[in-house]
Amino acid sequence: MAKFLVKFQRYFRRRPVRFFTLLALYLAAGSLVFLHASFTGEPRVAGSPRGPAAGEGQELPYLGVMQLSRGFPGAAGGRRRGPWFKSTAKEPAERSKAGDYSAARSRLLKGRSGREKDEDRAKYIGCYVDSTRRRTLRGVSFLDYKKMTVFRCQDNCAERGYLYAGLEFGAECYCGHKVQAPNASELECNMPCKGERGSTCGGANRLSIYRLELAQESARRHGSAVFRGCFRQPDNVSIALPASQPMPNMSVDKCVDFCTEKEYPLSALAGTACLCGFPTTLFTLHEREDEQLCAQRCPGEEFESCGTPEFLLVYQTQVQDNRCMDRRFLPTHSKQLVALASFPGAGNTWARHLIELATGFYTGSYYFDGSLYNKGFKGERDHWRSGRTICIKTHESGQKEIESFDSAILLIRNPYKALMAEFNRKYGGHIGFAAHAHWKGKEWPEFVANYAPWWATHTLDWLRYGRKVLVVHFEDLKRDLFAQLKRMVGLLGIAACEDRLLCVEGQKDGNFKRSGLRKLEYDPYTPEMRKMISGYIKTVDAALKLRNLSGVPEDYYPR
Repeated sequence: MAKFLVKFQRYFRRRPVRFFTLLALYLAAGSLVFLHASFTGEPRVAGSPRGPAAGEGQELPYLGVMQLSRGFPGAAGGRRRGPWFKSTAKEPAERSKAGDYSAARSRLLKGRSGREKDEDRAKYIGCYVDSTRRRTLRGVSFLDYKKMTVFRCQDNCAERGYLYAGLEFGAECYCGHKVQAPNASELECNMPCKGERGSTCGGANRLSIYRLELAQESARRHGSAVFRGCFRQPDNVSIALPASQPMPNMSVDKCVDFCTEKEYPLSALAGTACLCGFPTTLFTLHEREDEQLCAQRCPGEEFESCGTPEFLLVYQTQVQDNRCMDRRFLPTHSKQLVALASFPGAGNTWARHLIELATGFYTGSYYFDGSLYNKGFKGERDHWRSGRTICIKTHESGQKEIESFDSAILLIRNPYKALMAEFNRKYGGHIGFAAHAHWKGKEWPEFVANYAPWWATHTLDWLRYGRKVLVVHFEDLKRDLFAQLKRMVGLLGIAACEDRLLCVEGQKDGNFKRSGLRKLEYDPYTPEMRKMISGYIKTVDAALKLRNLSGVPEDYYPR
């Protein structure tokens, strides 16, 4: 016996023999588990002798082939649930026959018929046709090609006070107050959610729509409407603001509610009349008047102003202006490569958002940023030389890289703001903020020492090696978006549609706009840092003026 054990031990000391023996044992164990599941995992029928014992929970009824082949009769009045609705019932462990129904139908069945609890948040009302030209839900929208779920869409729409939430393409969420579109087949809304397995989030140009039944009344109010200012009544007021309603007891909320219900992005108060419409060349909202001209008390609210028949008080509602929301790749591959060049932190991502809305075409990138792709920048995955995008984001500044492009939009930002923005991005993400420990630690001084010279060399290199360069200052773009964006679109070789540009003004904040630089309790720049950066500013200012361009804005220099 001892000799046998010694031989056995020596046998297993050989590595190849030991490996293949363990592999064989692993495969044998897996086969046994598979055979066990095939014998014990057949579907059960509630109340049958094979049903669960008392206390184990009630099993789902077995849905046979005939039920599924007749258009889901058991699920006709069913409701689609999000991931937060957890059912105590168990799913059938195995289909009755392989290939009896597709994976798409399986997902629909699981999403609607598999759970019978009443919903507290939303009720599924069906699958609807949708298109970029005429949106079924015309409120706000947001995209996430990585983490979208039914709950996230419903929650965001409820927070904004909308009555309906819809999901499309597995990753796109739309909100609105009305549903105006024909129904589609339920099988067309079978696309799985990007952020959760087992749930469906619409389909290609098909919306899975929910009614947010128990949203709080306070959330449904439109108090978040944005004040746009006081404006003189346009000449063709019935064309510029086509919807109107007399309101003897006028108030801001009543007029905003009326225009939101009519699905217009602008609400204009004219004394006792409420007008609704879009920003157009007839009513651009570019020439603001003194607000005292609109300071007439509202008949229905003592402490609010409601404008006059001649001077309108304008608010922007939560309704999204869809005239500039459609985007696609270029229909033919372009041979001209246009760079959207900037130093990091100078607003390149925001500029891409504006260009996509203004032109209707996707922008590309010299890099690949998965988070940007997941937020809707679909050109992010294309190779920068593909020719399918209108322009290409780049932070490069070498001669070889610059000469790869035929022309460029050079975006320049105040280095003090750009450095802080890039530092926040590096340590806090695209829309986050760096922690105070990073500002106080060694990271900030090292960052300024390395990045401040790059801010200057980046601009100087593009001015020197760029073939055709359009300089745009970030501050000018914020101050006069319409004029600066028109210049940018012109360089891209596209005729600027003014109504579309006016639409962009109302949708200018994208998914990656940081809510302003976080106010620090102290000045992060030391006197030595400011002296160094001021020298770089003077160098760039001189280089711009040598090319007959306007120098840097005055606010680049600290006061």
